[in-house]
This record gives sequence, structure tokens and C-alpha cells, in this order.
Amino acid sequence: MNLTFRQLRYFDALARHGHFGRAAEACAISQPALSMQIKEMEETLGTTLVERGARQIRLTRFGEETAQRVTGILRAIDELGDMARASRDRLVGRLRIGIIPTIAPYLLPTIVETLTELHPDLDLMIRETLTPTLIQELREGQLDTAIVALPVSEPTLTEAPLFEEKFLLVRPAGDADSPVPDSEMLREMRLLLLEEGHCFRDQALSFCNLASSAPRETLDASSLSTLVQMVGAGFGVTLVPEMAMTVETRSAPVAVARFPDPQPARTVGIVWRRTSPLAGQLQGIADAVRNRTGTAEWSGTAQPDSSVVACD
Repeated sequence: MNLTFRQLRYFDALARHGHFGRAAEACAISQPALSMQIKEMEETLGTTLVERGARQIRLTRFGEETAQRVTGILRAIDELGDMARASRDRLVGRLRIGIIPTIAPYLLPTIVETLTELHPDLDLMIRETLTPTLIQELREGQLDTAIVALPVSEPTLTEAPLFEEKFLLVRPAGDADSPVPDSEMLREMRLLLLEEGHCFRDQALSFCNLASSAPRETLDASSLSTLVQMVGAGFGVTLVPEMAMTVETRSAPVAVARFPDPQPARTVGIVWRRTSPLAGQLQGIADAVRNRTGTAEWSGTAQPDSSVVACD
């Protein structure tokens, strides 16, 4: 039997995406080329792997079993490469990092700068998406590490806290002199949140003692920027993580205030597979990022900038 590594990679992508076009895009090849490789793989195995439909594909029973084994084979091959990289003083080659959207725009410059200084020969691949997707891709070996809000409570992963950041209240500028509401008062206000799937949404709801499944006649946005702009238009109030405050509020007529103690907060951290050969290097990266973010302006001492009305 003469299966190729390329065929295994292509079939793994097809099994994950469930679509020839998306799999081809993920593999950076044309759809006909990927389809041809899958067909050759089927001919080599002497059986069908994929049921081909007009708009989507479905794995056959044999295809499903093959996909599980192929994932394990590819992960083992990747770990061999990671072991070789881990044996060197500096990491080289590709490092695949996942990061959630409520952290990515504000922390990525620090992450990239830190990695460039520690490991100048790295080829960084950044993946920005929601926590459940990152954790799944991390478990499956599609990512080397991820930056998320902790805890993720996944027994196969190591968690390394980086820093804690507070949540700030953003409300219309005209409300700057009003008392800062507590969590009970917030429940009676029009609280604007990110759409379902964002862990920051769940954290905000938890602070207000609101159920995530409760019906809400308001705006659920896909970004913090949209939330802040809607607050500036007088549509309601929202919460933002401290590191996002300066970036997201500089172009909106809003007021920013801290909550009274105990302030709502989250722990930002980095996670990786416990079995990863790169664990030592990733711990070193975590330590370096922790040291750098410990002196960041938004780390415990953030103040609104000149374009924002402050409410202390």
C-alpha cells in the first residue's frame, strides 16, 4: 500500500471541513487537485471514503474510522517534529497559536514582540476564534497553544495564568455623573452583550446573575467595537475588558467607570497539551509574556484616555 503523507493531510482536512472547496482552501491547493488526491487514496485502499453530494460530503463508515486513525498518525508525525524543535535552544519553524477575539486585538502585539525576541526564527500562524473551537483544535493537534480566559477545565491541557484584568462599565457620556450601578442595578438596565459562544458574554452574565438562556430584547454583537459604538448612540450600557478600553472607546462619546469592589474580572492565560514536546518552551513563553504584561498600562491601573469621560 502506497499512501502518501500529502493524501493523509488532504483527507484530514476534508474530514474536518466536510466540503471539498473549504478543505482545498485550508490546504492552499485547488479543489480539483485535492479531489484527485482523495480519489487516488480511495483507489489505493480499494474502498470509498466519501459520499459525494451536490453541496456537501459525508464520510462513509470506513471513512469515519480512517479519519480517526489519520488524525492520530498526523499528530504523531507533528510531535516528532516538535521533539526535534524542542531539543534546540530556540524554537524554529511554524508555531500555531490560537487566541479569542476579546483578547486578540489588544494582546497580540505584545505576544508577537515577545516571541520575536525569544525565538526570531519562528514562523507564526495566528488563529482567532471562539474558545470551544480553539480547545477542540488544540486537542486534535491543529494548534500548538492558545490564549484564552481561564479556567478551561480540560484535563488534557496545561493552564498557565498570565494576568488578571478587570471589567469596566461603558455607558453614554451623559451618564458620567450618575452613580456606578452594582450587579443588581445592571440587571434592570439594557445590557449589551456579545453573541452566544463568547466566553466574555458568559462572564458578564455571571456578574449580573443572569441566565445565558433567558430571553433578551436587545443587541447581541459580534465584537466589542460594535457594543461600544451602540452605547455611544445611547442604546444601552456594556462591559469591556480593561485592556480593550483605550482602543474601543477613543472614537465613541461614552463614559468609562470602574465597579466597586469586588470588581468583576477574568484571568487571561495560555494553554497547551500536557503531552506536547514543546511544553518547556511554551512555559518559557508564558513566563516572558507574564513579565511583560505585568507592567502594561492596562494591568491594574488603566485610566480612561482624554477622549473618554471618566467616572471614578
